[in-house]
Amino acid sequence: MLFTEPLFLFVFLPVCLISQLLVKNVTARNVMLLVMSLLFYAWGEPVYIFLMLATSLLCWALCLWMSHSKRSGLVFALSVAAALLPLLFFKYGAMITGLINLIPGLNIPFRKPALPIGISFYTFQIITYAADLYRGETSAQKSPLSFMLYISLFPQLIAGPIVRYTDVERQLAERPITAPMFSDGVLRFVVGLGKKALLANTVGKVVADIFANPLDELGAVGVWGAMLCYAFQIYFDFSGYSDMAIGLGKMLGFTYKENFDHPYISRSVKEFWRRWHISMNTFFRDYVYIPLGGNRRHQLFNMLVVWSLTGLWHGAGPGFLLWGLYFFVLLSIGRLLGERLRLPAALAIPFTFALVVFGWTLFYFESMADLGCALRIMFGGGAAADPLSLNLLRAALPTLGICAVGSTPLPAKAAARVRRALDGRLWTALCAAFTVAMLFVSVAAIIGDTYNPFLYFRF
Repeated sequence: MLFTEPLFLFVFLPVCLISQLLVKNVTARNVMLLVMSLLFYAWGEPVYIFLMLATSLLCWALCLWMSHSKRSGLVFALSVAAALLPLLFFKYGAMITGLINLIPGLNIPFRKPALPIGISFYTFQIITYAADLYRGETSAQKSPLSFMLYISLFPQLIAGPIVRYTDVERQLAERPITAPMFSDGVLRFVVGLGKKALLANTVGKVVADIFANPLDELGAVGVWGAMLCYAFQIYFDFSGYSDMAIGLGKMLGFTYKENFDHPYISRSVKEFWRRWHISMNTFFRDYVYIPLGGNRRHQLFNMLVVWSLTGLWHGAGPGFLLWGLYFFVLLSIGRLLGERLRLPAALAIPFTFALVVFGWTLFYFESMADLGCALRIMFGGGAAADPLSLNLLRAALPTLGICAVGSTPLPAKAAARVRRALDGRLWTALCAAFTVAMLFVSVAAIIGDTYNPFLYFRF
């Protein structure tokens, strides 16, 4: 079940919201929300839901034991291992087996299983809870129901953002749902739905149509144009999902931190990574980089570990690792040269964006042969252009222009200016009209188009 499916929008979500609004007792609301969250996950994962339940309950029990144990370090290690082992098996089992089979005489068979939806996200949430508990930054959650709700809460269960337990601990016990909070949540959800349905899907279709042709028949303009479209697709797809998750959280009384902050206006690669997928970067900073020593010792080594893991977090393919190492090199150069790399904003923003778009090329191609072919074409090893790509990109120019503006703070600033100029009731009416119109147009676009992937579900 996806946020963009009519069954979710018009059946599941209304039933869930009505039940939360009508029931005042928090424990009863938590039970109902947990049931709805498990139904949501079971819709897409009727088998792997038991894996999520077993992993979560085992780690909850281990963490509860850790809070009372004199050997808390050992129990902490066990809880992290219990959370990571399923992820290692399902996501990296083939890669690990392949490496083991490099040993002469070994040929261990391994058939790669389907990847459980959201396993990377809920695994990282379990680890944040265990680590914060071990460091004394939170207290143990004694209720398995509350812990399971934290792990399985459907708005952010399958594609993030990664929510730290300390951010929602109080809201699990008490969360009033106010009218302003609910209306803000509805608006935020619909904006995210529009990003996904109207922008990400549109430019994503261009990418799919261009790369439906043999790579060696494409020109440099076609490949670069496709990667530009992909840059906007992955941004509006993932930031749109995060907007929907944050909006749904508000409707249910939960406040999630922002996951994106207009990353494509960054003046440096370092700034880009402060603005892109903030919850993931915060995780690696707080639970990997700083414990390794951070800036205090072995800084470049720590960065290498973090960016290797960042690449591998997205998948076990060599392209993901190469993508992570690419940003390690860029960030290392930036750290070594420091102020000497500073450019005027008019140059720094497009330069950084170009570096990021090239990085998405490493991210996109799963085959090293396809990646090599694409890079050869992009840097002059083929035709300058091909007619089919030119026609597709020409037709996509209006959408690309909207994407370019939509990825900046300009729409939010324009809305704030209109809000200051209008009477409060008129602004409320305008927001209501916008919400209804955006919902209608987005649902119509989804129903009328078979191309509707969520990119981050596969991570």
